[in-house]
Amino acid sequence: MLREIRAALPSESIDYVADSAHAPWGDKPPGYVRERGLKLARFLLEQGVKAIVIGSNTGTAGSAEAVRGAVTIPVVGIEPGIKPAVAATRSGVIGAIVPAAVGESDRLASLLDRFSADVQVMVQPVPGLVEFIEAGDLDSPALKAKVEAYVRPMLDAGVDTIVLGSTHYVFLKPVLAEMAGPDVALIETGAAVARQLGRVLDERNLRATGAAARDRFWTSGDPALSAHVMSKLLGREVKVEKLPPDV
Repeated sequence: MLREIRAALPSESIDYVADSAHAPWGDKPPGYVRERGLKLARFLLEQGVKAIVIGSNTGTAGSAEAVRGAVTIPVVGIEPGIKPAVAATRSGVIGAIVPAAVGESDRLASLLDRFSADVQVMVQPVPGLVEFIEAGDLDSPALKAKVEAYVRPMLDAGVDTIVLGSTHYVFLKPVLAEMAGPDVALIETGAAVARQLGRVLDERNLRATGAAARDRFWTSGDPALSAHVMSKLLGREVKVEKLPPDV
């Protein structure tokens, strides 16, 4: 999603926080996700940001309401792309790979109630995948075997559209595309979030124009490891700073 935001809003500076020391959020209790979201939002406010994007389905489900109640700047969340998947499917059978917390969330249940009345949606929690991605492992045999175990039953059931229910899973698109074949659509929502962020900035007259944009990266984990992984995932060299110990 960072790449989509950077492409859509080239004049905006971005402060990106990776909560790597506490990842994955998908297997954490709702209260934990809420408190982490609030703490990271407070840190970003201290950096002078003018809007916050919660680039996590789990984070949005668990903390967006609390963060919006605690700050006065715009907060943009993200949700699984059930609606575009329903529009894209031809077979009427959709798969959704999601973190465990998203699979059990009221937010996902609401999306299914609103948009999936005429289709079958197979929701598959996929614990363990984020850890591979956080380590920069996108194509090892162990990763592929885990993805295969989660996705093969969907494909055998006739799924022709798969919702990537975490921003992490976007990095698995090559593996998923190889496994599923060209006739299965992979639905992500990064571009839609970037467009929504642009609309929110325009509504509040906050969009930067002609500025010298910069990116700044932070992590709660090991900065050297995070720099290596982020550089690999983003396809460019990045420097990563350590979050303060109280964040």
